[in-house]
Amino acid sequence: MTENVERGLNDFLAAAKSALGERLVSVVLFGSAAEGRMRATSDVNLILVLSEFRQDEVERLAPALRMARAAIRLEPMFLLSPEVQAAAESFAQKFSDIVRRRRVLYGPDPFASLEIPRSAQIFRLRQVLLNLTMRLRESFAQQAGRDDQIALLVAESAGPLRTSAAALAELETGKRQQPKEALAEFAHGKPEWTQAVATISEIREQRAAASATPVLFAILDIADAMRRRAEKLP
Repeated sequence: MTENVERGLNDFLAAAKSALGERLVSVVLFGSAAEGRMRATSDVNLILVLSEFRQDEVERLAPALRMARAAIRLEPMFLLSPEVQAAAESFAQKFSDIVRRRRVLYGPDPFASLEIPRSAQIFRLRQVLLNLTMRLRESFAQQAGRDDQIALLVAESAGPLRTSAAALAELETGKRQQPKEALAEFAHGKPEWTQAVATISEIREQRAAASATPVLFAILDIADAMRRRAEKLP
């Protein structure tokens, strides 16, 4: 994590403590920032767990949130304490990733004993992969021939594809992997997939557009293969 992001997080955390007071239960950083693997374009994902969401207190926090969003790309999620389990069951893949990649910045860890039903994880994994496939098809039909836009689609697809690979690996083997490594392992053995996975990182870092369209179609193939594997999970 860069010094700028660390400073921005500390400033926002101080503002949250001041504005929300005793109703602020926990603050949890998750995703690439929590594992120390941020890129320049990465969002800073944060969960604020509250005992109550009060208008006056959140209004006091709003200026600091706007500043942090502009300065460090802060993307906060506000959850009430009783909602944690329900949210995890409704968005099983996202919260499974949070369990894998989190860092508690304030208060107790709200996810320390979180249990996400296996059935919910499988359902959500299949849903995410099918949604990704349908969205990419539609977007390609609209943006075909516009290399810069195809590169953007590839970059935006990397996150859900990687977390899906990590979720599938854990459901199949019980082994927890970082999303990037899980996707590389899933692609291993098929040279065209391995090359596409490597190119995804290049596109995310450099926005290189020349080879983006073949990568997008490789993503479609990988997502389809993952979904078919997920459909066989007990």
